[in-house]
Amino acid sequence: MSEEPWRKILLSPGATLQDAIRCLNDGGLQIALVVSSDGTLVGTMTDGDIRRGLLRGLDLNSHIDTIIHRDSLVVPAQLGRDTVLQLMQANKIHQLPIVDEGRHVVGLHLWDELLDPRQRPNLMVIMSGGQGTRLRPHTEHCPKSMLPVGGKPMLEHIIERAKAEGFHRFVLAIHYLGNMIEEHFGDGSRWQVQIDYLREDSPLGTAGAIGLLTPRPQAPFVVSNGDVLTDIRYGELLDFHCRHGAVATMAVRLHEWQHPFGVVRTKGVDIIGFEEKPISRSHINAGIYVLAPSALDVMKAGEHCDMPTLFSRLQEHAARTIVYPMHEPWLDVGRIDDLARAHTLKSKGNENDGSTQQA
Repeated sequence: MSEEPWRKILLSPGATLQDAIRCLNDGGLQIALVVSSDGTLVGTMTDGDIRRGLLRGLDLNSHIDTIIHRDSLVVPAQLGRDTVLQLMQANKIHQLPIVDEGRHVVGLHLWDELLDPRQRPNLMVIMSGGQGTRLRPHTEHCPKSMLPVGGKPMLEHIIERAKAEGFHRFVLAIHYLGNMIEEHFGDGSRWQVQIDYLREDSPLGTAGAIGLLTPRPQAPFVVSNGDVLTDIRYGELLDFHCRHGAVATMAVRLHEWQHPFGVVRTKGVDIIGFEEKPISRSHINAGIYVLAPSALDVMKAGEHCDMPTLFSRLQEHAARTIVYPMHEPWLDVGRIDDLARAHTLKSKGNENDGSTQQA
C-alpha cells in the first residue's frame, strides 16, 4: 500500500487494554496487529476481543496477552486479489494480514478496498510515442497505441483498466502522430481522470521520456508500454514494489520455447548425453514497471534510454531492482499477427489466453 496505513495499527504484546483501544480508535481499520519487536505477527485483536476481556473481569490496565487471537489467518504477499477475496468471504473476515516467509507483517488486505479500490495518488506513465514500423500499413496514419481493438484504442483499454483500480493521474509520452492522441484524450475529463503529456522532440526509447517528468513524482509510479494488453492488476504490482522496498520493479512473463530437434550434449568429442527436443524456460520483459522517484537520479533529461539500460544503471548504483512474476493474460501488440490476435480475443470477450509472448 502506498501510504501503509497498517503501520498505525501495530501493537506490542506487552500493551494494555487501554493501549489497544487507543490503537483501534486511531487506526480506524477495526483491527490491531500484535507484533514482536522484530515485526513478527503474534496475533490480532478486535473490539470484540477487548469487550470479551472486560466481561471476564479485565480492566483497562490489564495486559492484552490473554485476549490476543493467536491463530489468525494470514496470506503471503504474492497471493492474488481473487483468491484473497474468496478466503475472506469463506472465513467471514474483513481484514487479512499479509506476511513474508518469516511471518513478518508486510501489509493488510481490507475487504472494502479489494471490492472498491481506493483512489491512488500514484502517477501512471504510458509510453505512446512509438512509430510501430512492424505494424505498417496500419500505423502509416495512426499511432500504434491508438490502433483500435474491440472498438476502442489500445491506449484506452490501458487507461480504463488502471482507472478501475484507483489510478486517476496519467502522463502520456507522445511523439509519432502525437496530436491524434491529444485530440482523442484531451485532459482526460471524459474518462474522469487527469491526463498530461510528455512531448518527445525525438524518440527517447522505452524509458527516456520519464526523464522529462516535471514536477518530479513524490511517490512510486507505474510505467507501461502503450501497446501491451493485459489483465495485470496495476495496483497489486505497485503494492508488491512498495512491500519489497525496491527502487525499480519489472513485470516479467515466463516464456517457454521447445527446441525443434534432439540435442546432443558433448564434452570435447565425447557424447555425454541426449535431450529430445528440450524445453527452454526464461523470464521475459512484459513492458510494465514500477519506479521509485529516486530512479530518476540516474537519468538525464532528453537523453535516449531504454528500460533495460535504466535497470542496469540502477544495479551499478547498488539500487534494488526486482521482478514481479506475471501469470495474467498478456499480449504485446508489436506485429500485424499480434493485432489480428488481439481482435480475435476481444471479439470473444477475452483479451488473451496467456499463450502469446513478447516478440
